[in-house]
Amino acid sequence: MSKTIKIDPVTRIEGHARILLDCDENGKIEEAFFCVNELRGFERILVGMQAHTLPQVTARICGVCPTAHHLVAAKALDNACGVTIPPAAKLLREYMYMGHVIHSHALSLFVLAGPDLVFGLQGDPAKQNIVGMVHAEPELTKKGLRLRSLGQKINETIGGRGIHPVTAVAGGISFNLSDAQFQRLRELTTETVALAKELSGPIKTLLMRLFEDNPRLLANLNVPSWYVGTVEKGGVLNLYDGQIRAMDESGTIKTEFSADQYIDFLAERTVSTSYAKEVYVDFQGSEHMYRVGSLARLNIVDGLSTPLAQAEFELFRANFGRPCHNAVIQMYAKLIEMLYACERAEQLINDPGLRGENRVPVQFKGGRGVAHIEAPRGTLIHDYEIDEQGIVRAANMIIATQQNTAVINKSLKEGANALMQGAEDEKMLNALEFVVRCYDPCLACATHAIGRMALAVEVRRDGRIIREIRRN
Repeated sequence: MSKTIKIDPVTRIEGHARILLDCDENGKIEEAFFCVNELRGFERILVGMQAHTLPQVTARICGVCPTAHHLVAAKALDNACGVTIPPAAKLLREYMYMGHVIHSHALSLFVLAGPDLVFGLQGDPAKQNIVGMVHAEPELTKKGLRLRSLGQKINETIGGRGIHPVTAVAGGISFNLSDAQFQRLRELTTETVALAKELSGPIKTLLMRLFEDNPRLLANLNVPSWYVGTVEKGGVLNLYDGQIRAMDESGTIKTEFSADQYIDFLAERTVSTSYAKEVYVDFQGSEHMYRVGSLARLNIVDGLSTPLAQAEFELFRANFGRPCHNAVIQMYAKLIEMLYACERAEQLINDPGLRGENRVPVQFKGGRGVAHIEAPRGTLIHDYEIDEQGIVRAANMIIATQQNTAVINKSLKEGANALMQGAEDEKMLNALEFVVRCYDPCLACATHAIGRMALAVEVRRDGRIIREIRRN
């Protein structure tokens, strides 16, 4: 007789979701499902709105990654109007975005996944949170939270607001950078780079200890898939703009395409277990499971344009190969990207073109606007149909977590089969949640619980609950 295990909710992720595990009579996991519980409906909410409001409205999709939506909406409007923004505006937008990436990756490494790094997967669940980290590693935690704050302050200085920025508009940026703001950014960026250098060593040490202490995870979470991310000329990583590159599971680059061609290469599918769609690469008549995010980006790129991140990237590539299929290594990839974002911010503050003309006039004439950006959790695409009056008539968005869902399901299946046998209830729950946290899914939710959240696992056979594990 088969049975089903339910984990609801999954903790320390962006939003609310649950895990369903279908088992056979011997306890082997046959299918695993990562189920998104929330239905936000922004694609319908945007219909009928004035197009020029989209950068501000879409930033409200999420309180954790608003800058990604804010900027990709502005880029899509640029394309809809057929304008090329001034170089200074592009530099300012990218600079704002580096602040956001620093903030988001520091949040992931030091707050959401941080307890797993400090205490390991077998730690006391009562301490497996940011409060426990403060007691166990006060200096590391303090500096990690400071780095997160610095990224947010960069984002706020350019974006006008920390959580929901307002300054990116169709045609560029809506303000001129003052001398005081410029000096403030220089100070913030200098401190950011210094902290990133200081923290990268201790975080890497914790990561390697986690890998060494959990050999079964490294052995069982090698889930082959395709990979998608963004590169600029020469195959170098670019988080703000570039061509979308797709790599197969063997490491062969299969294609590169622009955002407005995504419909020819990506296939969306609704599923019965979740409000989030699944997305597959559609290439030469076949659909392929793929993933996006930090690990995917380091798999598909040929290099990074900043020295510290490039040096760490070379070690990463030497140790884990190309492509690396293991979801656990995602956190190492995120550390490298955090270094890159800090160094890139330093390059931008020293670019003499940063303070030139930053906006051109635009006019909506009707048509389509498509753009993408590399959100912290992966490739994000916005697609708008706009009429001659500048009113939105249709909208589509492809979110990173949608693109990762199929691989998350596969990783949960492999991870559960590797971890569940003989594990204590609480430690088994945390290990399965950890598998999900490796992908750092963002479920468009702006509030998060700190500490313990309720969690229930039900084991069913023929519709009867035969075992229940509960965390109050």
